[in-house]
Amino acid sequence: MYSILLKNIYFINYDEMNLVIMKTFDQTIDLDGIDKIILKTMLENARTSILAISKITGISGAAVHQRLKKLEKNKVILGSQIIVNPKILGFKTVAFIGIYLDKAMRNREAVKQLKSIPEVIECHYTTGNWSIFAKLLCKDNEHLMELLNKKIQLIEGVSRTETFISLQQQLNRQIML
Repeated sequence: MYSILLKNIYFINYDEMNLVIMKTFDQTIDLDGIDKIILKTMLENARTSILAISKITGISGAAVHQRLKKLEKNKVILGSQIIVNPKILGFKTVAFIGIYLDKAMRNREAVKQLKSIPEVIECHYTTGNWSIFAKLLCKDNEHLMELLNKKIQLIEGVSRTETFISLQQQLNRQIML
């Protein structure tokens, strides 16, 4: 049996003086061996049919379907996706940009503007020097420079950026069970 921490749950109570007291409790979900087999199978190939998983686990297709719905409901499974090869589409440069903001309060608006740039595929609110750490896919270095000079550095609140170009992705995986 495995337990997975899902999220913090906030309970709000009011004391005698009508002050709000917030307490957090960690919610967990127990996964048995069958859940683990289902997750491992789906991680290896998200297109595996319910029928095939049923044969692997030895339970009915309906039971597999119910377990998958339970895993989705409890946010153990966040979704499924098709992964496109960006290089085939002409995006050969992967860059990471550390973005410094002049004020932390500008983060929300800066991220909103970064969302409007299709080449920005990830944004992270980080500790350390940068306010935002972003991942970009670009056609080449010139395309990256154009994005930096004409879009990202013109966002209100961006004081400067640091750019790192990935030479080769050496690891890309999901969390192991």
